[in-house]
Amino acid sequence: MARYAPVFTPTVVYQDPLAALDWLEQAFGFETVTKILDSDGRAAHLEMAYRGAVIGVCGEWQAPMLGKARMRSPKSTDDVATQFLWVSLEAGIDAHCAQARKAGAQITQEPEDQFYGARTYRAADPEGHVWCFSETKHVLSDEEMQRAAPDLVWKDPKETSP
Repeated sequence: MARYAPVFTPTVVYQDPLAALDWLEQAFGFETVTKILDSDGRAAHLEMAYRGAVIGVCGEWQAPMLGKARMRSPKSTDDVATQFLWVSLEAGIDAHCAQARKAGAQITQEPEDQFYGARTYRAADPEGHVWCFSETKHVLSDEEMQRAAPDLVWKDPKETSP
């Protein structure tokens, strides 16, 4: 079992996290690296990896350690999600999209070239999480991106005013 020590590990919540592991492998090419089950065979701790990055997969839960928070899948919240996940591909984004579609992903945005030099597509998994896949096609300077998107307002990130 591979061990990773990432700074951040986003975790995606599913009603059926064990089925999600299989689906994420088939659709997106992720690799299950940690699979710990409790004595009843339910997911206790699950991790997947892709290009050296780690993502957690867990079942719905709540506990005093979370305060009032309850971890839920979009499938349990009338398709309300609080985040989406960006995944950087090295190459082959159109084939990756075709693989995801074949596995049952709902392609919510077809592969499309972006002003910032990437080609992206978005896909919803069977429980409603949205995944955005991106492949860098051209590395552009800030000035080139500003010329490509003149309607956007570019701000210095160190400025404190909106």
